[in-house]
Amino acid sequence: MLILTLNAGSSSLKFNLIEMDTETSQADGIAERIGIAGGGIVKWTIHGEKGSENKHLEDHKDALKTIMGDLRKHALKDRDVAGVGHRVAHGGSLFSDPILITPEVLKEIEALSPLAPLHNPANVHGIETAMELFHKKPQVAVFDTAFHHTIPDYAYTYGLPLELCKKHGIRRYGFHGTSHRYVAERTAVLLAKPLDSLKIITCHIGNGSSITAVSHGNSIDTSMGLTPLEGIIMGSRSGSVDPGALITLMSKEKLNANGLSTMLNKQSGLLGISGHSSDMREVEEGMLEDDRARLAFEVLGYGILKYIGAYAAAMDGVDAITFTAGVGENSPVLRSWICLRLQHLLGVHIDESHNELRAKTDRIISTSKSRTAICVVPTNEELMIARYTSKLIEG
Repeated sequence: MLILTLNAGSSSLKFNLIEMDTETSQADGIAERIGIAGGGIVKWTIHGEKGSENKHLEDHKDALKTIMGDLRKHALKDRDVAGVGHRVAHGGSLFSDPILITPEVLKEIEALSPLAPLHNPANVHGIETAMELFHKKPQVAVFDTAFHHTIPDYAYTYGLPLELCKKHGIRRYGFHGTSHRYVAERTAVLLAKPLDSLKIITCHIGNGSSITAVSHGNSIDTSMGLTPLEGIIMGSRSGSVDPGALITLMSKEKLNANGLSTMLNKQSGLLGISGHSSDMREVEEGMLEDDRARLAFEVLGYGILKYIGAYAAAMDGVDAITFTAGVGENSPVLRSWICLRLQHLLGVHIDESHNELRAKTDRIISTSKSRTAICVVPTNEELMIARYTSKLIEG
């Protein structure tokens, strides 16, 4: 069975074609600069061979037609996809599991757009496009928020008037749930123990970052909240900020809601502190000579450290801490900085030779004397989406 996964952004469309018999990717890539003057580009890797095509992409429909043309030519041959799985950012309190998409479900996803204005509208557009091109194929929505539906009320409730929170659906929802679930499951395999016997802290650190406490297979707390802004600093997102500071900035800088949103989402985080880059690699390269780069690195590291300590307390212990996503998987410097500061609290000891290893494989980087296992697991959200999609298709 072949499953196509799609992740639609406002001007991009990521795709992955997965053979479910072997759970291997046959092709993946991205269409970028959709609807932008000056032309778009579709980049792909098909059976290990890289390629690209420059052309004007009028809209997501045009982009998906181009993608499917390339897939039919190089990957599908005489086969066809059995179904399409869509990554959807926000499922609100309504969607706690993946679901087959109907017109009614699509309306509900669209109605949740105020909770994720940068993501859900693009996701809806991607679904509409796929439904038009694959009108006889089942479509499945997999929600970033779904894994976090097990968070207890005392952990998802904000200190605001409860009536207003219930009226407007304001609470902690969390994101990256598909990644956190996959990484927790892989960590249990690494440790050769049942997932429901473990307490794991999963650290999804990338351009967008979140940390989750996974107790016996369930998410019990996570760093992102109503939106993907809360928590630690990210590439260009602020993370948690004193609301009073935001009120002050709105007043002093004459910012309206849109201006504040732009500042918090696109001008803050590593970029705002370092003054020059949202890329962790560039921050690390510059931090020995540039004090602002050093500060950005340490603000991020210290934020991760605090969440790990808090979640270890919330779960009354921790068996493993697992790093994933672009920065989590590829920054031995950050992992070492954090783990060095966890030696006394959690008995953490890492093997620096294992920590320095760059590989696309699951691995334990702690030593045998470490009380808490430290792991690195490359995330695979597309595979999880494909698994959910194939399960629902098979009934």
